Amino acid sequence: MALKFKFKSRDEVPAELAAHYVERDGAWVLDADGAADKSKLDEFRTNNVALLKQLEDQTKKFEGIDPEEVRKLADEKRTLEEQQRLKAGEFDKVLDGRLKAVKADFEKQLSTVAAERDAMGTRLTVIQIDQGVVASATKRGLRATAIPDITARARTVFKLVNGVPTAFESDGQTVRLGKDGAAPMTLDEWVDAQVSEAPHLFESNAGSGAAGNGSGGVGGRSVKNPFRKESWNLTEQMKLQKTDPQMAQRLKAAA
Repeated sequence: MALKFKFKSRDEVPAELAAHYVERDGAWVLDADGAADKSKLDEFRTNNVALLKQLEDQTKKFEGIDPEEVRKLADEKRTLEEQQRLKAGEFDKVLDGRLKAVKADFEKQLSTVAAERDAMGTRLTVIQIDQGVVASATKRGLRATAIPDITARARTVFKLVNGVPTAFESDGQTVRLGKDGAAPMTLDEWVDAQVSEAPHLFESNAGSGAAGNGSGGVGGRSVKNPFRKESWNLTEQMKLQKTDPQMAQRLKAAA
């Protein structure tokens, strides 16, 4: 026998089945995963059928209509209306209408160009800051696996100002000063601070003398950048290009 989903009161629930029912919204309903009130399911199904019917009706309204042809007809209608206004001496209204249309189109194009410019500016910022930080940090023994971490940290501090990566305080407005207390902090100074603040990003023996080591060596051990001359490793290069192409590009740029 199928179990009834809902009873109006506890007294209606058979004693042997009482443990399987719980009180909900003033009624006693079957306490089972996936169980649902038939009336709710019917309502849901009815609403879906109604929505599908509305969709079909709307689709039928546009059957056989060519959007391009509709646009042409709209342009022709607008042209005829303008001609009628011109004949009636309403030149100002025609001119005003055309100016509004041109302005709307211009603003739309300007918005698109601005969005593309902002996106390009963001990409340029990422490239310049990422490459600068990776190049500087690699000289100090940056671990290859730490590149995403240190570049993410750098982007929260540096912004491009006149094409130059410039450090800012957490408010995003105040320029962060370097060691001399006068000039803005450089990428190299910021990376030096990371060696102390986030040592897990660097090889264990990174430290004094690493920054000035132009050969890429850190404390006697070569930096693990497979694209550098002194640590060239074709196998590692191919592995990086396959597993993390972006990291491979950054290491290559820093080599």
